Amino acid sequence: MRIKIAFSKTEAMRYTSHLDLQRTWERTLRRAQLPLAYSQGFNPHPKINLGAALPLGFTSDAEIIEVWLEEQAPLREIESALTPVLPPGLKVQDIQETERRVPKLQNLIQSTKYQVKLAESTPDLAERVADLLSKTSIIRQRRGKEYDLRPLILALENEEERHLQMHLRAQPGATGRPDEVLLALDIDPLSAHIHRSEIILEGE
Repeated sequence: MRIKIAFSKTEAMRYTSHLDLQRTWERTLRRAQLPLAYSQGFNPHPKINLGAALPLGFTSDAEIIEVWLEEQAPLREIESALTPVLPPGLKVQDIQETERRVPKLQNLIQSTKYQVKLAESTPDLAERVADLLSKTSIIRQRRGKEYDLRPLILALENEEERHLQMHLRAQPGATGRPDEVLLALDIDPLSAHIHRSEIILEGE
């Protein structure tokens, strides 16, 4: 059985890394006594896949994890088993069964949306956004390599002087990061609260 769990990562887990979140889910699924399926080979591990990695310090209402189980189980029973053992900072929103032939979660993700709240009002925020969007190329560096941020920005809107809405591409080799967008706007990402509001999958 293959299931997809939609969940929130709230303030209590804001500074939990992607790797530690994976480990947290492994422990949680074991505590729920779900019949986890394991990989084959010398070092078997539970077959679970987290969706697009959420950078440290971000919160989200749109996280997704895929889990493979050895046995069929009613979705309500799975949720009932998970709810009492979830650690602070994780909240299950929905559980669905997924067909086994569907590609892995990471291969289905197309884009992500973010809500950004700035620590201080930025009177010229609208002008900065318009200037950034008018550019045909925004060359930045990531891990010592140059890349073009502009085609990764699908939409960028400001609301008043402290709020931004971002829609960024999130495909293998072409993933936009909201902190990079803020830097391109000459805004310190550490002064902003970044919240992922949606992960858009292929076909949605």
